[in-house]
Amino acid sequence: MTPRAQVFVAFVTIAMVIFILRLVRRRQLRAKYSFLWITIGFATLLLAALPRTFDRVARDLGVASAPNLFFFVAIAVLLLVIVHFSWELTRLEDRTRMLAEDLALLRVELGEAADRDPNGATAAAAEAEADA
Repeated sequence: MTPRAQVFVAFVTIAMVIFILRLVRRRQLRAKYSFLWITIGFATLLLAALPRTFDRVARDLGVASAPNLFFFVAIAVLLLVIVHFSWELTRLEDRTRMLAEDLALLRVELGEAADRDPNGATAAAAEAEADA
């Protein structure tokens, strides 16, 4: 990697980390998710600062070139993030369904309670007795 490319990658990575921190500060991104992205940012910054080390790791693993290893690792990390978010989404959908069902049951109970008179009889039964 040329020194100019290293500076560019470092600049973009620092900008990304600052952007993530601003999202957390504005409470638009939860801290538990920001940790992942900040870690990825610092790992990218480290790779930009020490490109020869990554070349050596790629060679030791038997990968033809460092960019191939980088893209493989990046795709693997993104797949893990997608699986995690799918799991979170499923969990939240289940929770939303349970809350909607609980709300519906509470509304039914409140509706029945409003129909009762102080003696415990329903308003419809009281009307039927009054008509008779």
